[in-house]
Amino acid sequence: MSEETIIDGQAHDPQVATTGLAGEGATGASTGSASKTPPASSQTLKGAWKQVENIGQTLGEALQGRGNVVMVRVNDETLAHLDMLVEAELARSRSEAAALLISEGMKANAPLFERIRQITDQIAALRGQLRQSVQDEAAVDQKTEGAE
Repeated sequence: MSEETIIDGQAHDPQVATTGLAGEGATGASTGSASKTPPASSQTLKGAWKQVENIGQTLGEALQGRGNVVMVRVNDETLAHLDMLVEAELARSRSEAAALLISEGMKANAPLFERIRQITDQIAALRGQLRQSVQDEAAVDQKTEGAE
């Protein structure tokens, strides 16, 4: 038995909407109802369900391995967007909504983050060279002072 959703005063089966397996009975035609769901409405519903499924999958991926806590202050607009995701039940909390948006932002900016990673790796290598140079110089100075 599938769960039904009420849309425009009519019961709709989400499974039918997402799989496109609707027959005449799913639209209400076999029950003697004169009105059928318009194809455009059906397509809109299918698209909406597909988006919800995609967001759900993305949220699941974003929430895996979430063992770190980050506190962040946000402006009213950002808070409203987080609350929209919670209200739409796409996230269970503001924390989950924020994790989703951060994850998606990182994916959308992957080339930028790769470039940042390359540059920070270069900086780390230069710092290592600098430390080694300072240590080598200090060792030479100690040997010179010990010989005098």
